[in-house]
Amino acid sequence: MSKRRLSLKDLAKELNISISTVSRALKNHPDISVELTRRVQELALEKNYTPNPLAMGLLRQETRMIGVIVPDLVTHFYSSIISGIEEYAKSQGYFILLASSDENLQKEIESVSNLLKARVDGMIVCLSKETDRFEHFKQLVENEIPLVFFDRVCLTESVPSVVVDNRHAVEQIIFHLQEQGFKRIAFISGPSHLNISSERIEGYYSGLTKSGLSSDPDLLRSCNMHPDEAVRITDELLSLSDPPDAIFGINDLMIFAVMKELRQRGISIPSEIGVVGFADDFHATFVTPQLTSVMHPTRKIGIKAAELFFMKMANSGYNEKVVLQTQLVIRESSSRKKKL
Repeated sequence: MSKRRLSLKDLAKELNISISTVSRALKNHPDISVELTRRVQELALEKNYTPNPLAMGLLRQETRMIGVIVPDLVTHFYSSIISGIEEYAKSQGYFILLASSDENLQKEIESVSNLLKARVDGMIVCLSKETDRFEHFKQLVENEIPLVFFDRVCLTESVPSVVVDNRHAVEQIIFHLQEQGFKRIAFISGPSHLNISSERIEGYYSGLTKSGLSSDPDLLRSCNMHPDEAVRITDELLSLSDPPDAIFGINDLMIFAVMKELRQRGISIPSEIGVVGFADDFHATFVTPQLTSVMHPTRKIGIKAAELFFMKMANSGYNEKVVLQTQLVIRESSSRKKKL
């Protein structure tokens, strides 16, 4: 069995000081006295302390680079947010280094490690759809490496984040569909461990209640956010004895798959079934009928995430959750009563 690597926590315990003090002393931080810095560094040398990639290094220098990890680099949603991050970072004399998790937890963990090896000054992250454990981020927090989350978030008790008001956004979808005469509204949600799923489910139930519509557990389905899964769920919904007359999804990609399946079945949108997306992808206006969707303030999300990052850099104890509002963009796919 291999010997456990000596950690910052071990050094802190032996010297009876905090982990953050040890971390700063190893970096020759000016706030730590010369004497205490000497004691910490001598103990680290005596104990053969060698930091792992997550703890950075004794000689870590500022690189003026921010690591940014997103689930993919293709969709307009993420590319627009990245542009906002880059714009603000550049105004502060910083650059960004991009990595994609490809919606995969293991690749996300590898991306964190690789960005640390590239000596970024910290990270701005949107979780992958598979991320249901957070040790790779907890280690960043413990080592006071600046970290900010956006959209899909975790560790909000210690990490600043930028999100949208998902509950309110879904309530607006329900209100709109109810006004258009839809009564049996189905929601294809995402993995239950994601905050965007739980928050939108809350909005689904509260929207139904406020609209005077009854809820049916058969109309709420979770998926792995793959188009094939959305097609399977659509088939199940249409096979119900009392099928839905409207469907909305966790994102536009899921709803594009739903629309394709409905067309193949000869089901008219929106006269027979109304559909609504989430995120207002660039392609929303290129499908037929044009897709009603929830538009996110993507550039603002990126700018705000970068602002929080620099606040976190200046104050390791800083923690704020910024909640931004969305806009329901009504198009043909859900409009029975109103001309656009």
